[in-house]
Amino acid sequence: MESAANARTLVGAPKRSVRTAAIASLATHVPPKVLTNADLEQMVETSDEWIVQRTGIRERRIVEKGVATSDLAAVAGLRAIEAAGLRPAEIDFIVVGTTTPDTIFPSTACLVQDRIGATRAWGFDLGAACSGFTYALTSAAAMVETGWSQHALVIGADVMSSIIDYTDRTTCVLFGDGAGAVVVSPAGADGLGIIDFAHEIDGSGGPALCMPAGGSRVPASHATVDQRLHYVKQDGPSVFKFAVRKTEEIFRRLLDRNGLTPTDISLFVSHQANRRIIESAAERLGLPDEKVVINIDKYGNTTGATIPLALDDAVKARRLKKGDLVLLASVGAGFTVGSVLLRWTY
Repeated sequence: MESAANARTLVGAPKRSVRTAAIASLATHVPPKVLTNADLEQMVETSDEWIVQRTGIRERRIVEKGVATSDLAAVAGLRAIEAAGLRPAEIDFIVVGTTTPDTIFPSTACLVQDRIGATRAWGFDLGAACSGFTYALTSAAAMVETGWSQHALVIGADVMSSIIDYTDRTTCVLFGDGAGAVVVSPAGADGLGIIDFAHEIDGSGGPALCMPAGGSRVPASHATVDQRLHYVKQDGPSVFKFAVRKTEEIFRRLLDRNGLTPTDISLFVSHQANRRIIESAAERLGLPDEKVVINIDKYGNTTGATIPLALDDAVKARRLKKGDLVLLASVGAGFTVGSVLLRWTY
């Protein structure tokens, strides 16, 4: 028998209903400054040929000094809200997937909320590294599906140049800065929207891709700065093998659960970490080139922003149409693994 306290809680709870959540709009923002492979040749011992062959990257966007993640995120967020035909005050939930928050606290979500004038919103940052956008999208979708949110703003944004050691040729060639945002709202009468997701984490792989210092275990000190421990450190071969294997696994798991095969997918949009990772996973899945989005050559690895940037390029190239079955997939530090299955809504 329920206690009186529980009964009072149930009586006072808001009414909720399960409904389909959908991406109502999409927008992106990248800084204007371009850092090319030729530029990097002047900074570290590397070459354009080596970078392109190993990663597929030709250039990346880098912020000017003093520009933070919230600056990029706010621009992308406002553009997404406008594209959805909404006002900032109609956004009631904000989640920012980022590895490079402006500060440990307050959260970047708080800064964005204030910056864009989303006076009715609450929210938080989500730390899942390169899976930040897929995890944030799922979190927002759950809020909308259950009726706790009517219009949620999802942002994937990172200023990776702020934590990259430009004397380390194994990492500095990989990353760029950028932001992407979507508004998640209830699906229209057609019912098109987010269908399912599959995520997992494997903390045993944490040391393979990390920033060693700056947290509670190894706080900042003169020693940590001198040892350059506040920059990204990566075991490239280990990350590569895990990413290829897990991208295929999570893709197949999500399709199997929904009675689908790779041939049913209209477009595969993967996190853009390395061209060879995406191509290897696509080959294992039997996906032809026309069903795979690769734009890492223009932006590098922007961490939380790669998937919305890739989606935006696909929209602009008319590779996406209403009703298309789209699968998003990501693998990131942690390790984190994520995938989202959806029907494109516009």
